[in-house]
Amino acid sequence: MITIFSCGRKLVPVKVTGVQGEDYDVAAFNLLYVEAIKAKLMGNEADALKYFEQCLKIKQESDASYYQMAQILISNGDIINGKKYAKKAFLIDSDNVWYLMMLAGIYYQANNLDSAIIYYDKAVNYYPDRLDLKFNLGNLYSEKRDFNIADSIFEALDVEYGINESSTVSLIRNLMEENKYDEALVKAEMLREKYPEEILYDGLLAEIYRGSGKSQKAIEVYNKLIERNPNSPQTQLSLCNFLLTEKNYDELFMLLNTVILNNQIVVQDKITLMGQLLETPDLIKTHSNNFYMTLMVFEATYKENDIIVLLRPELLIKQQKLKEASILLEEIIEKNPENYYAWEKLLLVYLEIKDYAKLLIKGEECATRFNRSFLVKILYANGAIEVGKYDIALEELRKAEILAGDNKEMNSQVVAMKADIYYRMKDYEKAFQIFELAIQSDSEDLIMLNNYAYYLAEQNVKLKEAEKLAKKVIEIEKNNNTYMDTYAWILYKRGKIKEATRIMEGIISSGEKPNAEWYEHYGFILKKQKKCPEAINNWNIAISIDSTKTELIKEIEDCQK
Repeated sequence: MITIFSCGRKLVPVKVTGVQGEDYDVAAFNLLYVEAIKAKLMGNEADALKYFEQCLKIKQESDASYYQMAQILISNGDIINGKKYAKKAFLIDSDNVWYLMMLAGIYYQANNLDSAIIYYDKAVNYYPDRLDLKFNLGNLYSEKRDFNIADSIFEALDVEYGINESSTVSLIRNLMEENKYDEALVKAEMLREKYPEEILYDGLLAEIYRGSGKSQKAIEVYNKLIERNPNSPQTQLSLCNFLLTEKNYDELFMLLNTVILNNQIVVQDKITLMGQLLETPDLIKTHSNNFYMTLMVFEATYKENDIIVLLRPELLIKQQKLKEASILLEEIIEKNPENYYAWEKLLLVYLEIKDYAKLLIKGEECATRFNRSFLVKILYANGAIEVGKYDIALEELRKAEILAGDNKEMNSQVVAMKADIYYRMKDYEKAFQIFELAIQSDSEDLIMLNNYAYYLAEQNVKLKEAEKLAKKVIEIEKNNNTYMDTYAWILYKRGKIKEATRIMEGIISSGEKPNAEWYEHYGFILKKQKKCPEAINNWNIAISIDSTKTELIKEIEDCQK
């Protein structure tokens, strides 16, 4: 991580420079410049920008004015124009450290590490005595994973300033990333020798042992750390991560309650740790009861925290205990109706378990309470669609479209759902018209292309065009079974049975969670080949997954005849 420019109103000292010998009204410029700075400090940024613009009319080459304007624009989220003004300031005074750091920061925020490095490199060349610039440059190379250059920068700093708590630590972490644990160990021991009272470096030593596979040595270091400072936040969290990595879950759960009750550890770090545990499937599989009790202790310790209370439902969701999760979420909402995240999770669970009646009822209440949430509008509309309340769904989608603004992805979702509604209303012409207009606007939206192709196939119209659309989708996303199923279904409709069979066999044997549509479609493909027993078997599987597919019963009876 590098230190970047501040986007706040705190002023950074800037020298007022310009082209030597430039002829301008100095008094008038200074008066306007002071007024601009005053307006900026008072938070009147629009007025400040106007004053700076007037400054530039008097003195076109005022790099300080460009810099101050860049600060204001960037702090308000206008990165494009902010960068433009920052570059103008830099072109006028290319060795100004503040301009260089601002541009580096802009590029860093945009994840353009190469450009950020260029400006920091310039800054280091202009100001070779600035330790902070060299340190930030080294960290940028580390983040880019160009460890050789980063190591050389940190090594040079170690030589110049001796073993220290900045460059030496960064060098050690780089060496660990490169699996150079022996070199990292040497540096860590030097740090411990210089700073014997700093337990952080013992923790670093434990990490090195852990990374190099010397688990027992790591445990010994952690035990010594716990003895020296039993309440150390860094030690307890580091030990938890170590036990999690080693899959030593029994000892981990013995330590977790201590971590929860340790007031020196910030709540967010505790939540992050629980989140790591929730993303560990084998821990959930083998220690779910212990985990559930730990989360109850966590809740009891932080009764008013709206995030912590969601961890138990999340555990139930991970265990596929969706009904239990919905009941617990309903209880949470009853106690605190303003917990938006609980509402959102509850509606998503209803959608997952296909409880569309509750999704409709609770969705209406949630959409009223949180009327600026795009996702809630979409979920409520989903419930309305599935119970046939198309007028409600269209109205919610109208509101969702307003909330989406210029967001292309959100608008595509609204359009796809609108087309789905008209298709279900059997207004196929209107549905296909919506799809056509949407695809003209964005021909790369895979969901839109897939859905349109599927609906065309369902109506047995424009099958050649449907195949072309579906093929385009799977060429981009070959491993998406939903898209592959659409393509296979269209091939079946086009009479390309062998190819359709091959694709469906691949989908069903993929190991992905079974989908009723796959088995339904595969059944029809098998029936076409006069393989009725296999077709019936697949339709029965489809019904067992989705009991609403009662229309397949007649297909089974016809095939049996």
